[in-house]
Amino acid sequence: MAARKIRLLLVDDHLVVRVGLRSLIEAQPDMCVVAEAAGGRSSVEAFAAHRPDVTLMDLRMPDLSGTEATAAIRKQFPQARVLVLTTFDNDEDIYRALEAGAAGYLLKNTEGDPLLATIRAVHAGVYKLPPHLATRLAQRRAAPELSPRELEVLLLIIKGLSNKEIGATLGLAENTIKNHVKMILEKLGAADRTQAATTALRRGLASLG
Repeated sequence: MAARKIRLLLVDDHLVVRVGLRSLIEAQPDMCVVAEAAGGRSSVEAFAAHRPDVTLMDLRMPDLSGTEATAAIRKQFPQARVLVLTTFDNDEDIYRALEAGAAGYLLKNTEGDPLLATIRAVHAGVYKLPPHLATRLAQRRAAPELSPRELEVLLLIIKGLSNKEIGATLGLAENTIKNHVKMILEKLGAADRTQAATTALRRGLASLG
């Protein structure tokens, strides 16, 4: 009797991406696409309706991010296997997606054969992460977490505000802001405010948007 095909759910808000993935997957004798979703919320509904073996999940989508959708799916279905496939490779995106329960993380510039091999591995229960991303994830996990207040201060540093201006914005004394800045620099391993800002942008703690 023929082996059961790996059933996939494709989640991406770009139709052309889903069409390309479907074409690649449907050409494989051991895989098939059972559903597609163009947003995070609809992906949770599609998963519940079709119970795929593996879900290919984009990160930046309307209404619900891929990370939030992954967490929602895994909460309802703890055995769900989600493979993130995205263009975003900053440290925070990787960390948050895997903390949400993703079983793997690939970039969209991954070639077809490695992508298919990763789908098969995730289906088999193997946790998959490219070596260079695994190294960065280990470094991110070892890094101290910023407190909510420190993150607020950091975002204002990135906007170019002085300690006095940050204090006025948050209703805090300037000395208090100085202490927060000191802790932020230590936690990010940064020598100054500029390096803290660039480190935060690289890690995905903040954006310039």
